[in-house]
Amino acid sequence: MPNSTPKLRTSLPAAAHAAVELVLKLFGYYLIPIGIGIVSLIALIFFHDEYRVAGEVPLAMHVSVQDDTRQLTPAEALARTAPQPLINTHETHLSEAPVWFAFEPMPRSGEQVIEFPSRHSLDVACWDGATLAPLGSASRAGAAGAVEAAKAGFVLRASPLPRQLLCRSGLSGPARLSVLQWPAEQFDKSVEQYHRKSGLLDGGMIVLALFVLITALINRQPLYVLFAGWLILNLRVGALSAGWDIQWLGQTIPSDWLLRSRSVTITLYGIATLTLYQALLKDHLAEMRYVLPMRVMQWLCMPMLAAAILLPYRMYLPLMWVIVVCCFAMMTIGLFKIIVESRNRVAAWFAASFALTFLASMAEVAAAALGLRELLGIINSVTAALASSLLAALAVAEQMRSETEKRQEAQEELEHAYKAMPVGLFTLDMYGHFLSVNPALQKMLGIHAFVAGRTAWRQFFTESSWTELHEQVHAKAEAEMELTSRDGSQRFLVSATLARSRIEGVLQDTTEKHKATEQLRFMADNDPLTKVYNRRGLEKEFVAAAASLAVGRPMALAYVDLDRFKLINDLFGHAAGDEVLRQVCERIGTMLAGGQQIGRVGGDEFVIVMPETAIPLASIICRGIVDRLGNTPYRVGDKAFHVRGSVGLIEVVPDMAMKDAVSTADRACREAKTGAGDGLVVYERGADAFRQRAAELDLVARLSGPNATDNLLLEMQPIMSLKHPEESLNFEVLLRMRESDGRVVPAGPVIAAAEKSGRASVIDRWVLSTTLAWIAEHADQLCNTRFVCMNLSGASLNDERFVQDTFDILGRYVHVASRLCLEITESVALHDLDNTRRFIDQARNFGVKVALDDFGAGYTSFSYLKELPADVLKIDGNFIVNINAHPANVAIVEAIVSLAVNLGMKTIAEWAEDAATVQTLHEIGVDYVQGWVVARSQPPERILEARSSASFIKDEDLLELLRELAAPAVPHLASVTRLH
Repeated sequence: MPNSTPKLRTSLPAAAHAAVELVLKLFGYYLIPIGIGIVSLIALIFFHDEYRVAGEVPLAMHVSVQDDTRQLTPAEALARTAPQPLINTHETHLSEAPVWFAFEPMPRSGEQVIEFPSRHSLDVACWDGATLAPLGSASRAGAAGAVEAAKAGFVLRASPLPRQLLCRSGLSGPARLSVLQWPAEQFDKSVEQYHRKSGLLDGGMIVLALFVLITALINRQPLYVLFAGWLILNLRVGALSAGWDIQWLGQTIPSDWLLRSRSVTITLYGIATLTLYQALLKDHLAEMRYVLPMRVMQWLCMPMLAAAILLPYRMYLPLMWVIVVCCFAMMTIGLFKIIVESRNRVAAWFAASFALTFLASMAEVAAAALGLRELLGIINSVTAALASSLLAALAVAEQMRSETEKRQEAQEELEHAYKAMPVGLFTLDMYGHFLSVNPALQKMLGIHAFVAGRTAWRQFFTESSWTELHEQVHAKAEAEMELTSRDGSQRFLVSATLARSRIEGVLQDTTEKHKATEQLRFMADNDPLTKVYNRRGLEKEFVAAAASLAVGRPMALAYVDLDRFKLINDLFGHAAGDEVLRQVCERIGTMLAGGQQIGRVGGDEFVIVMPETAIPLASIICRGIVDRLGNTPYRVGDKAFHVRGSVGLIEVVPDMAMKDAVSTADRACREAKTGAGDGLVVYERGADAFRQRAAELDLVARLSGPNATDNLLLEMQPIMSLKHPEESLNFEVLLRMRESDGRVVPAGPVIAAAEKSGRASVIDRWVLSTTLAWIAEHADQLCNTRFVCMNLSGASLNDERFVQDTFDILGRYVHVASRLCLEITESVALHDLDNTRRFIDQARNFGVKVALDDFGAGYTSFSYLKELPADVLKIDGNFIVNINAHPANVAIVEAIVSLAVNLGMKTIAEWAEDAATVQTLHEIGVDYVQGWVVARSQPPERILEARSSASFIKDEDLLELLRELAAPAVPHLASVTRLH
């Protein structure tokens, strides 16, 4: 209760003020306008008319039209008019011939004046009918005597008035000649009324037009500019009908301009009306497909405009009437269709305006053409101008209302979109204060209570970000920048522009996108399993680290390969293997420091980039890695695994590409896996491995060029028969390359370089064609040669073009092709069994023999032998070297020989290095032997000098063995079909 009294005291003045404000609004909005309307209506009906006039009397007259070009004298004219009947009015029907008329004023008391009211009259001259004395003359240019221009026509002021008057008048257009007698004072009052009405019409229409024009300029609406011009032209058309068009804004229009101004005014009014019609109703006209009639009306405006400028007024009027009737008819039809189909209120108001204008125009035409002047008493251009202006204004107002509603709807939709927009929208002043924000931005920035002009940018972002944004929007049209919140937990992208001294912008929360981008960037450079670098990331690190080599700083690179890691995946699954790989990376990572980076380049292979690390230190680190990897078991669940690693470490030299460094380190790692260096092999600068790598790259470059087969040559290694050593001269063709310094490069590096450069098929093609050409050339000297072996690389065998070229070459040397024995490596043959079988079948059609090379190595499956129609099995040399020291090798070779015998194949054992090995192979039943104990590779000319492969033997033990074998003995295995 204690506080209720102050509240009551506060509320009473506020309520009283609200009541007063309501009363004032009631008066201002309703009572005052209604009161003005009621008082105006009462004044028009009941109040005294200050300008009411009376007393005019129409006079009858005798009229004669001068129909010849000869100038009549007043006496002749009087004589012509006298016999004519008395009439009150005379219609010229567009004739411009001078009209003579005689009349007698009525005798009335007081001063009297004679008015000639025709607005189409151009000049008037009067004479005393009795004496033919001139009383005066006047035209639109000036007056003399008692005749002067008044209102729309002329007036005769003569006191006293003669008993009879003779007058001549020149008229233009649809003129109606009449004579009125006025008391002088009443006529003067009518003149005041005339000017008052014309002033009210001019002033009202001009004020309305100015209001519409100013509204158009403020709102930037071309339609209202058009309407303002149309109102002015409508005023002039009304003035033309009332006879007020002889002046403009109180100034008299020069007589020379008067008729031309009427033509131009009417034409421009028609053009403006058509344009306004199209502007207000263009959408509906397009929907009704009323485009063609509109185009017809637009084209009709062109001859009408030309006629207004070029033709005389009397010739212009008929053409204008025809065009106006046609255009108004088409426009009315269009309005009617719009009203019927769309119920458009703009069209309804415009139709009413057109109807009035159309009726007024028809009344003018009928009055002029038929003399029905009484129609002008009902409707004329003055009333039509006022009424049509009012109705057109209502149409424009309706259009404005419709557009306002559309703008309000658009504004509401814009406000809804502004509020519903998922991105943040804001407006800032030049001091960094938010003037407006949408809900999305409030949610992004956590704004709970927004106050326009007080919530500042600096509350959420750093001062430097505001400075940068301010500078950017002033420097370029659209500024875009990334931002971070003050606490660094969020990231944003802002796009802003400067508009009306304000910063309008869009703020997007890119936190998740940034995280996703960072994750993608991480995934692009890192291994998804172990999170260490992948090959791409390592390349970046390598390039960055290699830059220090130019200033003399050391750099090392290590290649790490896990030993027998595949067993973990095979036995315990990939999940266990993946966990081991993660732990391996963690262990390696603990050994690295100072910018040293690890990356995964294979399933269980890793590369370590060591910038600014000398080889001695790198060797210590890598030794620690080897020990760290192998000394402690890896625990995955309840299981423990022992994994060892091998490391190849190299010193990186300037200008060394990463692929070369990795390849060299991989070579060192493979060497370490063989047991050398106890798991670590180091290649320092200048090591043989670097020279070998350089030589390999040189070979690759040379073989990639257009002269790949230059400097290639062939050597031949004899293959001796163990059953008849002295009877056959068989050999294998071996590839060599002669360097520029005379050194001979063996086949291994050449083939490896050819395969890396993709030129293996080119080399094989050259070897095949050269070998067959050499055999064909020396066929007579090779009478003891049963077969000549030649290796085919796997890349060539899978090259369809090479296969086809092979058959083409065999076709050219078909007479010696039967001596050729193509060696196909077992692993290559089994890679694509169908393709290999197809090749063997086609090659054997030329008589070529086929040998499976390196048989027993790799993943041999004896079941494949029945699928491959080979002639020879060439036993892998790893089983032959030191065969007597490994009983298992003897058993394996025996099995291969037994299998070959049962399949009808011959066997060749390679890599035989001593007589004891040859003796064992003979006892097992091997058919042929190849190796250094028989002979090393020989130049082709040495082969031609020999009688048999045994001719090259220099080993005394082997020669003794051959002599023993030459003695009669029971063979170990049954003979099979000889290889021919």
